Amino acid sequence: MILRFFCFLLLFWMIGFVWFAVDLPRPAADDVRTNSIVVLTGGPQRIEHALQLLEANKAKNLLISGVDRDVKPGELAAAYDREDTLFSCCIDLGFQAVDTRSNALETARWAARREDTSIRLVTSDWHMRRARLELERAVPSDIAIISDAVPSAPSLGTLFKEYNKFLMRRLAAFAGV
Repeated sequence: MILRFFCFLLLFWMIGFVWFAVDLPRPAADDVRTNSIVVLTGGPQRIEHALQLLEANKAKNLLISGVDRDVKPGELAAAYDREDTLFSCCIDLGFQAVDTRSNALETARWAARREDTSIRLVTSDWHMRRARLELERAVPSDIAIISDAVPSAPSLGTLFKEYNKFLMRRLAAFAGV
């Protein structure tokens, strides 16, 4: 009986992993506008995509969460070939976050100060589910979250680790942690 139970759990885990790996989140529709955009650092093309959205007037403000403390706005502007004025008027750098959970907490504080009612969350497709889970837990339920996944080509190892992190955070959330 115990062996059957563990086999059932393993089968359930494998089916979930296949779903997780095959059905990655997609970019948001082009016509979606939000109060603000939040991009989580850590993956290629994330910040560039968020900057393009801001320049296309899909939101008025952008938070880049998880920026290294040594990075200055002018350095980011130069690295992404943008005017300094864009960074001074519309972009905030978040230096507090060191992981996905602290990204969500940093975003929640920033959105509360701004009294946002909608946020476009930008991160890699393989990272979106866990990032959204954390953000949904951190912000009030009246703030709409629009997922805007940046397409990537994650390795099987990346998907494996992220799926297990997602499951553990799901279980922790279920337990109230």
